[in-house]
Amino acid sequence: MTLKRRNGKAGESGDVAKKKVEPKVSPPLPKPKKKDSGEDYSKMRQNVFWWSAVVILTISISIMHRQHIFNLFEDDKHFSHLSNLEREMAFRTEMGLYYSYFKTIIDAPSFSNGLHRITSDNVTEFPDTINTLKRFNLYPEVILGAVYRVFMKIAEDNKWNVRMCYSINRGEGKSSVPSCEGIGEPTYFYVTAVMNLNGAMMGLYFLFGTFLSGSIFGGLLTVGGYFLNHGECTRVMWTPPLRESFAFPILVSEMFFLSYMLKKRSPSLKDSVYLALCIVSFMLPWQFAQFALMTQLVAVLGCYVLGYINYKRMKLVLIGHAMGIATSFVLLFGNEMLLTSFYASCILSVAVILLLDGVLQKLKIRPLILVVQGVVLLIGMVGLKVLLGKLLQVEDDAHIGDILRSKFGNFKNFHTLLYTCAPEFDFLEYETYTKLTKTCLIPAMLLSVAIIVFTLLRREVNNKFYSKKEGIVTYPEDKDMGDEKEHAELLYNIFQMCAFIAMAVVIMRLKLFATPQLCLVVSILASRKVIEPMIKDIAFHRALLVLLFSMMCFYGYGNLQQQWSIKGEYSNYPMEDLIDWIHESTPENAVFGGPMPTMANIKLSTLRPIINHPHYEDSGIRERTKKIYTMTSRKTKKELYDVCKELRVEYIVYEGGWCLRSGAKKGCTMPEIWDVEDPENAGKRPLCTVMVEDPSPYFKQVYKNVKFDVFKVL
Repeated sequence: MTLKRRNGKAGESGDVAKKKVEPKVSPPLPKPKKKDSGEDYSKMRQNVFWWSAVVILTISISIMHRQHIFNLFEDDKHFSHLSNLEREMAFRTEMGLYYSYFKTIIDAPSFSNGLHRITSDNVTEFPDTINTLKRFNLYPEVILGAVYRVFMKIAEDNKWNVRMCYSINRGEGKSSVPSCEGIGEPTYFYVTAVMNLNGAMMGLYFLFGTFLSGSIFGGLLTVGGYFLNHGECTRVMWTPPLRESFAFPILVSEMFFLSYMLKKRSPSLKDSVYLALCIVSFMLPWQFAQFALMTQLVAVLGCYVLGYINYKRMKLVLIGHAMGIATSFVLLFGNEMLLTSFYASCILSVAVILLLDGVLQKLKIRPLILVVQGVVLLIGMVGLKVLLGKLLQVEDDAHIGDILRSKFGNFKNFHTLLYTCAPEFDFLEYETYTKLTKTCLIPAMLLSVAIIVFTLLRREVNNKFYSKKEGIVTYPEDKDMGDEKEHAELLYNIFQMCAFIAMAVVIMRLKLFATPQLCLVVSILASRKVIEPMIKDIAFHRALLVLLFSMMCFYGYGNLQQQWSIKGEYSNYPMEDLIDWIHESTPENAVFGGPMPTMANIKLSTLRPIINHPHYEDSGIRERTKKIYTMTSRKTKKELYDVCKELRVEYIVYEGGWCLRSGAKKGCTMPEIWDVEDPENAGKRPLCTVMVEDPSPYFKQVYKNVKFDVFKVL
């Protein structure tokens, strides 16, 4: 009897009795190859050598840059041979204001008392009491003040010699003055901390360039570009106490970590926390940080909408930014400017875009999705900023919009002219483009961007038309991570560079963001992963990099020589005489008003109350300054007298050149600026010249030297 096999195929039959089922035998597994211990050791040794070289170069570059900027600072002012008063006077404008709070903390009976003085200050904007830690982002001074007090206590207990004092013979009929130097001297301690931080920043730039390119040559190219264009990259050697001197090195570390986060295979919430810590550290020292971070978030969003990062990675970056601004808001005592900033509106707008992601993807048409996302971002940022400003009644940053309106339109008022008449707030000068081109930085940057764009476009074409999966990263181990494209960290840095360039073109001062970013983007030319499809030979590639650096040095070395040739010695005898007179001839509670830079020095060196100062980012202080600047208008002495009585000013300081500046642009002398606000008095004689000739009957001239006049309000 023949039976059909139960699970047999059609047409198959077999004899159950006769057929013997053979068990399936798996093929033998291939024997694992024996590891070549010599090869492993060679690779390990190469890694050790590579990392050792990176560490040694990082430390060496940091020390070299620190020494470079410190020497420039010393050569410019001969800082070591100045008296303590002269060193304080050398910190002009905002610098003197910021340093005065460090001085307050270290001179106070205790750290807590010093902290209370700066959080309840009635000297800076007399008679108002303000929290200067909240208003002026003084965390660097608080931290340095605390460290200085601890250091001096340890030095005193251990009898360390941390300060050396001697007498300086100044000549020119001036008496000798005591001068101290060493880490125990407050000005030295403060400046040294700034220089150390910015020295370390250069080592960080080396690591950043090495990370982006995957090559030490990339890091060296970044550092070389920075040094050869040093004057276009930083001004820390001339202005140590400015907020950027503390904040910019932290921005570099924050951008470095963000680039790592964009490249990391599977980021987590822990990375968002680290990013938030970097953001907080950047925002606490500098009020302008919000604008840089806004451009950063837009740049990362650009990577997201183009598919270079997925939804989860974008969300983690957004969470980091949201935690960062929330924490900064708390640590800055509820600074309302953060809530009404474009940065806060940008965070909310990006969150809306992510929430709408599922809906937008149904549109299917990619260009239409990009347009909708761009419209949501733009309308959301502007609309939310205006709405939050109205709800919270905050106008402190209204001058920023006014400055932009004046740049691209005919709008102008007293406050915008004070900004736009200053050279650093003008459009980027032609000379900067010329310098950066001669050092080959701009050509090298354009070449780097062209290569990256070509590489990314070629992959897009191959993936779309030839069904390849070139440069696509998948995450089978993490279901929440969608597909991504390679080189998100490179694309982000290019987008960030474009944003910084746009900022610099509009306001020349902001080239300090753009030029270092150009140096970073140039490092990509050293990337074997990017360049290999075009240049196979490693030796030839490296030879081209050496040739590029040689071309950069041809003109760039001249820039360094120009910096090294600067030799100066700070002196300001008129200011010194004024400060001595104030100490000797006015009561300790005498209230002063006058030019913003001079007021900062009077507060720092005499501790007298002032009613205006150079920190112009508050609507109230802008109006105070405008009122006291009536001295430079064409109004009457009676009107100035009424203003002084309203502000409770007892002494007005007039500085020669404040009113009628020689060499000022057309429309930029103070009377001309006032003509915009006060057209009915246009053509009349400036009040400053009237006051110098005859201040009576409302004022009395009580002091005069070659530069300053002091008038007492009667």
